[in-house]
Amino acid sequence: MSQTDLARFRRRCAQFRWLAVFMVISVGALLALIHVIAPAVLTLRGEDVAGRWLTQAVWALPTVFYLFAVWATGSAMGQLSKGRLIQPTLASALRRVGLALGFGGLLSVFGVTNVSRLIEDGQGGWAYFDVAGMTLGMIGGALFLLGGVMEQAGKVQAELDEMI
Repeated sequence: MSQTDLARFRRRCAQFRWLAVFMVISVGALLALIHVIAPAVLTLRGEDVAGRWLTQAVWALPTVFYLFAVWATGSAMGQLSKGRLIQPTLASALRRVGLALGFGGLLSVFGVTNVSRLIEDGQGGWAYFDVAGMTLGMIGGALFLLGGVMEQAGKVQAELDEMI
């Protein structure tokens, strides 16, 4: 890779990092507005929104995990833009993103509906047929496993480098 290619790669990584920061902040602010500020204003006006607020907050929980995955990806891109080695950065990012997507997907399919059943006195199903959540959960698990493989490969490479 030439110096200009490396500089272009680092610049794109830095741009992607800022895109991830923008997404996390904007979507996080919208979640806070919808699930924290609006119910607080309605409560101050005298409306009873406690049960509804809790159910909506539970439905928003997978999004928090997905936003963490975006944040972890942006963090890895920021590290790469500063010149950190690709292999250890990628292994760490794959594991963090994989866990976040996996837990977000599991929560989306099984957790949200069952916690909502507890809040709403047993109404609703046992699982939510959310193909996107299932897909993200599976991809998250695969990324986590691939991150472990990359981490092990890095250790083996370091050991081989010591022998030479």
